[in-house]
Amino acid sequence: MGSASQNTSATRKERIEEMRRAELARERRNRFLVITGSVVAVAALVAGGVFVVKSQSKDDGADGDAKSSSSSSSGDFTTGADGVRTWKGKLGRTHVAKRVKYPTEPPVGGDHNQVWMNCEGDVYTKAIDNMNAVHSLEHGAVWVTYNSKAAKADVEALAAKVRKTPYTLMSPDDDQADPIMLTAWGHQRTVTGASDPNVGTFFEKFVQGAQTPEPGAACTGGLSQ
Repeated sequence: MGSASQNTSATRKERIEEMRRAELARERRNRFLVITGSVVAVAALVAGGVFVVKSQSKDDGADGDAKSSSSSSSGDFTTGADGVRTWKGKLGRTHVAKRVKYPTEPPVGGDHNQVWMNCEGDVYTKAIDNMNAVHSLEHGAVWVTYNSKAAKADVEALAAKVRKTPYTLMSPDDDQADPIMLTAWGHQRTVTGASDPNVGTFFEKFVQGAQTPEPGAACTGGLSQ
């Protein structure tokens, strides 16, 4: 049993290292795209300041706009025998500037911001923007979230696990229903605490798992608190 577990762990580490090498090339490309996009955005702002200001004021109220929400995702969860909820339906993958209203909290996918949250074992002590976190899920990250009902000891233990696991991130989310939740692209579950064996099972299956839309994409070079 121990040998099989060690082999599985070694194989997983080799796969992540391979992904990291591919990530370096992707990161250089993505930085170029972000810089180019910023230059274009500044030029557009200078050329049409009044129009941009008016457009921005409209976008500020986009949370209730059907266009910014209904196009992102549609469907519902199906719960498996293992307790993992799997999204059955559409999950958009478009980069958008408008606010997206997701049907779940935390979201399991959908249209999102063009910049991801860093997810190389990053632990955030303040809530993060769902639109950036969803981009991290697209890259194959597992997102650990907790609310004020979570025990401090569990939060600290989970933070320690996240810090040593590439392609993971953690943040508080007081809008979620359960104290501790784990989320991957299209998949989500609640766990009872840091010692719940389902934590390790979820990480093993979904960190850079088969559900990943963009395997090996960068988990660094994005946003960080």
